[in-house]
Amino acid sequence: MRLVPVRKLQEGMRIGKKIYSDEGVILLADGVVLTAPLIRRLIELDIGYIYIEDGLTEGIHIPEMLQEETRRNALQNIRKNFQRLSETSKMTKGYFHLGKDFSKVMESILSDVSSQEESMILLMDMNTADQYLYKHSLNVCVYTLVLGIANGYTEVQLMVLGLGALLHDIGKTQIPQRVLVKPQKLTDEEFRMIQAHTDIGYKILKDEPNIPLLAAHCAFQHHERLNGSGYPRGIQGDDIHEYAQWVALADSYDAMTSHRVYRPAMLPHQAVEVLYAGSGTLYEQTKLELFRDRVVIYPPGLTVKLSTGETGVVSRIHRSTPHRPVIRIFGDAEGQTLHTPYEMDLARSLSVIITEVDAADAQPISLEH
Repeated sequence: MRLVPVRKLQEGMRIGKKIYSDEGVILLADGVVLTAPLIRRLIELDIGYIYIEDGLTEGIHIPEMLQEETRRNALQNIRKNFQRLSETSKMTKGYFHLGKDFSKVMESILSDVSSQEESMILLMDMNTADQYLYKHSLNVCVYTLVLGIANGYTEVQLMVLGLGALLHDIGKTQIPQRVLVKPQKLTDEEFRMIQAHTDIGYKILKDEPNIPLLAAHCAFQHHERLNGSGYPRGIQGDDIHEYAQWVALADSYDAMTSHRVYRPAMLPHQAVEVLYAGSGTLYEQTKLELFRDRVVIYPPGLTVKLSTGETGVVSRIHRSTPHRPVIRIFGDAEGQTLHTPYEMDLARSLSVIITEVDAADAQPISLEH
C-alpha cells in the first residue's frame, strides 16, 4: 500500500484504504478502481492524500490507531454536539449534556489507544473528507493520549487530558464558518474572532456537568506559549497547565499535517522540524523530546528517495527508532523500476539517509542541507 497525493492520482489506480466522510461514513471502499470523475471528486473534497494498492507495495500494512467503530462513533458524536452548539446564537448552559456524551466516547478512544503495545503517533484521517474541525478534534485527542500514556499518567488523568484534547476547539462552534475556512489572509478583526475561541470554549465547558475544570482549561490555554507570545492571556512557563501544553503540541502538529483549503498538508518530518524551531521558547523541550520519540515521521506507505539514489516506500517502522524505517526499494539510482523489489533496513544501513519524500505539492521536498 502506498500513500499518494491526490493530485498525483491516475486513472486505473486502486484504492487501498477506505475513504471516509466527516461523519465516519465510508465514501469509497478499498479496492475501488479510480476513474477521472472520482479523482476530480476527491480533489473537490479537499483530501490531500489517499492510500493506493499496487504490486510494488503489496503486503505493506498501514496500522490504525482506532478501530473503525470507535472512529465512526466519535466523529458522529462530535458532529452532533458541535452542530447543535453552532446553531445556537447564545450558549445554553447544561443543555447539550456534553459531559455524558463525550465521556462515553473517551472511554472507547482511551481503550483503543491503551490496547496498543507501545502507542506511536501515526498520521490519522489523511483519507477523510473535511469537515476539518471534527476530525481535528479527534486527531488531537488521540495524539495527546499517546503522549499522556508515554508520560505515565494514570487512567483517571488520561480521561481528563483526553476530554480536554477532544474539546479543545469547541469554542470554534461559535465562530462564523466563513472565517474558519477563509482561504485568504484574515483581517485583524477576523483574527481576533478566531482567537476568541479559547475563551468561548472555556466558558462553554467550565460549568458543564461531568466535564472536569482542567479539561476546560485545555480549551482556554492550548494557544498559550512558554515565552508569553500566545493567547488569550499571554501567560508564560509553568503558569500554563501541563495538560494544555500537551494539547498545544498535538494541536499544532495536526494542524500542520492536515490538508486545508488554503494550503496542502505538511508531512510529519516537516511538522516536527517546525515544532523543534520553537523548542524552549514556544514548547517545553522535555515534552517536545517525548513527542519526537513517539511520532512516526516517515509513515508506512510514504514514497521516499534515499541518499543512494534509490527510490522506495516505507514498509515498516521500528518503535525504538521510528526515524530509521524499513524501505521497500523498487527503483534503482538510474530511475529504472526493479523487477524484484527488496527491503533495506535503515536501522542497519546507517550510512543511508532519506533525502526526499513524495509531497502533496507535486514536487519532491529536499532534506539535504
